[in-house]
Amino acid sequence: MQKNMQPIERCDCEVIHDSIVEKVKEKMPREETLYDLAELFKIFGDSTRIRILWALHESEMCVCDIAFLLNMTQSAISHQLRVLKHSDLVKSRREGKIVFYSLKDEHVKQIFDLGLIHIEEA
Repeated sequence: MQKNMQPIERCDCEVIHDSIVEKVKEKMPREETLYDLAELFKIFGDSTRIRILWALHESEMCVCDIAFLLNMTQSAISHQLRVLKHSDLVKSRREGKIVFYSLKDEHVKQIFDLGLIHIEEA
């Protein structure tokens, strides 16, 4: 994914484009909202969680099945599922003694799908 790092181009002038700055400023979300967005993207920064999300993108699954699929312990999967659930990215439902996990909603699928599209274009 790493590309050749190019220096950032800079303006040589000190002119501020007031109308552009004001337009962007009006639309910019609150600082707290941007912080929450950064925290959400941190969740996607772990390859184990990405693998779990991929599995759940394809099908609802229980901890045992995810652990087997990813060749990990149930304890490790459960820990990551807690993080994902706390971040509102996955949900669970109980059927008897078995707890099934799935993606929380269509937005999570869209985030995942768009990320894949972006990576594949590079």
